[in-house]
Amino acid sequence: MRQDETPKLDLRRRVLDSLGAGASESEELLAYNANRFDWSALKPPVTLPLPDEPFVAVWERYQGESVTRTLVDVLREKLVQFGFPIERGISATAAYQAATRRGLLPGGAGALEIRNPTALSLVLHPGPAGRLPALVTTERADFRTLLRAMAWRNEPADIPDSMGSQMIVGYNNWDRIHALRRAWEAEHPKDGSGWEAEFASIIPRKELYQDSFMLLCQGPYSGVAAGDLGLDADRWLQASMTIRLEHESTHYFTRRVFGSMQNRLMDELMADYMGIGAVQGTFRADWFLRFMGLESYPRYRPGGRLENYRGATPLSEGAFRLLQPLVHAAVRNLEEFDSMMARQVPGPERRVYTVIGLSTLTLEELAASDASGLLANGYSAARGCFVRTGSSLHA
Repeated sequence: MRQDETPKLDLRRRVLDSLGAGASESEELLAYNANRFDWSALKPPVTLPLPDEPFVAVWERYQGESVTRTLVDVLREKLVQFGFPIERGISATAAYQAATRRGLLPGGAGALEIRNPTALSLVLHPGPAGRLPALVTTERADFRTLLRAMAWRNEPADIPDSMGSQMIVGYNNWDRIHALRRAWEAEHPKDGSGWEAEFASIIPRKELYQDSFMLLCQGPYSGVAAGDLGLDADRWLQASMTIRLEHESTHYFTRRVFGSMQNRLMDELMADYMGIGAVQGTFRADWFLRFMGLESYPRYRPGGRLENYRGATPLSEGAFRLLQPLVHAAVRNLEEFDSMMARQVPGPERRVYTVIGLSTLTLEELAASDASGLLANGYSAARGCFVRTGSSLHA
């Protein structure tokens, strides 16, 4: 279900024109907000929650092994990035490339430094797309280290203070590949050279060796203080963890179901919609605007999360300024729709169908004056394509 048909494109242009967008700014935002969620491969009815992907059982084993020793010790044996320090230029070294490309971790390599190993835990978080592993730490410094190792090839990348979670997708897990090799060699003990051909046949079957998982830091969500939301510190820390788990699970859901997970505003709104709703029962526009740095709209607070989502080709200053009223209108419309629907369908079922409905829209459509009708259409499309089992959707 691609959303750039001519009538929709005309509506999007009208919304941008109403905000005073010039021609170049309009084209930037139309490209940035283009709908990338693909419904074409879906074969209704799709039953939710989806079954776990194969990698979940592997991470469940890691969790079990960490009962008798620290999780860090377990992961140093399983994940090759744990065998290297954070160091500029390390990803270009022969040893690092041998580890990440061929699974060869030489003895004596400097291990990843985790300051507080006992503060790292592994949970398997259930959601509409099945369970998803989450590496959770209470140490901000260790979160940065893990993020640099797993997302930035052990390079010392800058990590914004407002960032407290990250989805890792398409991770080549050499522990799983080595297990496949051991199993194959046990079945073919006399075939000393056949593994290379077997490995070549495995490469296209990414479900056999690629993983998805979350990295999370226990701290105030989006760097927002508890007092700013009128909450006590303990309650806000608990709420922050719930939001992060649901947020990243939503990214996982859209990638698994619709083939897209982008670093852009619509994806973030969908993910925060699920997280905020899991904590508050309904979506709170004021919370989302504060997370983005728009709590005093039309003034933007530098350092808000909004600036983290300017796109792979960053929006110009003019387009970024126009993104702000676009977001403000969109989240107000979403709040109104969610509040109305909550009176009819309370709980996680409504939130799951609403977030699926959002996948049929663009940010401009969500900001339009008739957004409620468009949201209702998307919600109906979701109900027509997806059904739930008796088990909880956990959202």
